[in-house]
Amino acid sequence: MEPRIDYAKTAQEVGAAMMGLEQYVQQTGLDRGLLELVRLRASLINGCAYCADMHTKVARSRGETEQRLYAVSLWRETPFYSDRERAALAWTEAVTLVSVDHVPDDVYDLARLQFTEKELVDLTVAIVAINGWNRLAIAFKTVPGTFQLGVRPSIRDAAQGADLKAAEASVGR
Repeated sequence: MEPRIDYAKTAQEVGAAMMGLEQYVQQTGLDRGLLELVRLRASLINGCAYCADMHTKVARSRGETEQRLYAVSLWRETPFYSDRERAALAWTEAVTLVSVDHVPDDVYDLARLQFTEKELVDLTVAIVAINGWNRLAIAFKTVPGTFQLGVRPSIRDAAQGADLKAAEASVGR
């Protein structure tokens, strides 16, 4: 697979704007493990192999189990997730697939049982951010499997640099 455009090098302001969203999400106080599940679920829905690879690596580094990572797309069928995680995953699916059902009231009601208004806004911003990263990575063919925790990318790999900073922030580096 050949990448198309190094978007972060070509338009550095894009990376800065996306990192602004990530920095906001990091200061919200939402559980970082929950955020990784949300990022992974949205990435799987969107078919973003690069981001799915990244967020499984980050989640593992934070202690997430293989079982829960493998089953995140099947969360409704498993007993592995808390009610709060289930609400977040349902919300992630509804917001990511907004053109399908325009975020149904029952999904909102479920989310509001688990999240305050502020937390739900913050969670939605996290979903907006990962959907943005997914679209950039897919459109410009960021190469899956190239993300490595703790490895600083070269200037040529700047497109993945913003993702690396966000991932490192999510593991508390």
